[in-house]
Amino acid sequence: AEHDDSVRVVILTGSGDKAFAAGADISEFQGKDSKSVKPLAENGQDFCKFVEAMGKPVIAAINGFALGGGCEIAMACDIRYVSANAKFGQPEINLGIIPGFGGTVRLARLVGLGRAKELVFTGDQIKADEALRIGLVNRVFDSVEELRTGVQDLAAKLAKKPGVALKLAKQSLNNTWSTPFKDNLSFEVEVFCKTFDTEDMVEGVDAFLSKRKPEFKHK
Repeated sequence: AEHDDSVRVVILTGSGDKAFAAGADISEFQGKDSKSVKPLAENGQDFCKFVEAMGKPVIAAINGFALGGGCEIAMACDIRYVSANAKFGQPEINLGIIPGFGGTVRLARLVGLGRAKELVFTGDQIKADEALRIGLVNRVFDSVEELRTGVQDLAAKLAKKPGVALKLAKQSLNNTWSTPFKDNLSFEVEVFCKTFDTEDMVEGVDAFLSKRKPEFKHK
C-alpha cells in the first residue's frame, strides 16, 4: 500500500466482530527474559512506526476490544473511528510489565500525561465514550454498520484530496512529536513551499478561482 499509487487511504480493522486487536498471546511470555523478549518489542515498535510514517492517511476502524498491543497499533494510526462497544486499555501492569510497542509515549501525547499515567498505572479499560472524551479517538458510532459507513465516507473524502499535500501535511504534523518547535516551523515552511511545485497546487487554485471541483492527480 505504501508504494502503490492506486491506494490513496489505508484502513486498519479487525478480522472479526469482537476485537480490533486484543493484544499479545500471554502464554508466549512464559520463559522470556530481557534478552529474549527484546525482538518482540522491537518488531512491535517497528510496525507501529511504519504505520505512523506511511505517506498516506491510515484510519483505524475499531470494533470491540483494542487492548495492549492492539491499543498501541490503533494509536499509531492517524485517525481512530470506533463503534460504541469498543474498549481500550493498556493492561500490561497487571502482568508485572509495561507497554512495549510505544504505548507509554503515544498515549501520553494523545490524552495528556496525567490521564496516560492513570490508564497505564491502573491497567483499567475504558469505553468508547470515555475514549472520545479524553481525545483517544476521533468519533464514536452507534453500530458496527454505521462505523463501516463512516470509515468508508472518510476514506472516500480523503482519497479525493491531493496526495502529495496530504503526505507532507502528515510529515509536518508528526514532526511536532519528535523535533523541537523551532525546527518544526522551519520544516513546515519547507514543505509548504514544496506544494507550490506540484500539479495539484495549480489545479487546486485554478479550480477554486473557477468555482469548480478540483481533479487532483496526486503529483
